Amino acid sequence: MKKVGTCATIAVGAIAFLAVPMTSWAGGTVEGKVSFVGKAPAPKEFLFSKFPNPKFCVKNPNKDATGEKRLLKEVEVGKDGGLKNAVVAVTGITDEKFIAEFKGQDIQAELCEFKPYTGAVVPNQSSFRVMNNDADPDDPKSVKGVLHNPHSFKIKLGSPGSATIFNIALPEKGKGLDKPLKPNSPQAGKDIFKLICDQHEFMQFWALPVSSPHYAVVGEDGKFSIKDVPAGKYKVVAWHPALNKGMPVEQELEVKDGASASAKFEFKP
Repeated sequence: MKKVGTCATIAVGAIAFLAVPMTSWAGGTVEGKVSFVGKAPAPKEFLFSKFPNPKFCVKNPNKDATGEKRLLKEVEVGKDGGLKNAVVAVTGITDEKFIAEFKGQDIQAELCEFKPYTGAVVPNQSSFRVMNNDADPDDPKSVKGVLHNPHSFKIKLGSPGSATIFNIALPEKGKGLDKPLKPNSPQAGKDIFKLICDQHEFMQFWALPVSSPHYAVVGEDGKFSIKDVPAGKYKVVAWHPALNKGMPVEQELEVKDGASASAKFEFKP
């Protein structure tokens, strides 16, 4: 992965990933920024007392001033309007070598939070690798580990339909799982992937499906740079799970060998 910058899971069926022969090229660069315009939505609030391990989970810094509520900051905006955690991808390229070698998305459960919040996956090929890093020495029931229960889904955008991929308990610190992203139901739409913890609803991870290495997860400034893109005309998409009803924003551009092409995306409440 190139990086510049409800637990459930993400494929965009409306985007056709057209196969392109993979040959040698000089390539160009797609660079730009993802911004948020307007007032960012307030974080979602969850009472610690309504979930297991409240005395441990309250150690997470994402909480209110009283320490009673866990805050899930779905939308994080920088001072210059940069939208953190957006995923940008060049569509229309299928890199079979990349698909075959892409191992999956590494997710860490730390202080009752899944890190990172967003990422990318290759549907039906890669996996979610989740590691439990939590244990509570002050709780006899959780000395060996705070129980997290990663539950992954494939979700059809614009529809309540979804299909479970796996639902596995991780009761011990230092234990993890590595499960392929193959849904149990073939009827689910090819749209998006989500991971959520059945024990702690505020633990979430979302992922956009990709078919080549030409993507980026933006940092706090919203900027991105995707290098070595073969020359051609493409649709570039920017996606954020909590905005635009989960649908990507698209932009068409032309990439030329040895040159840079600029793409700017804006999301609104």
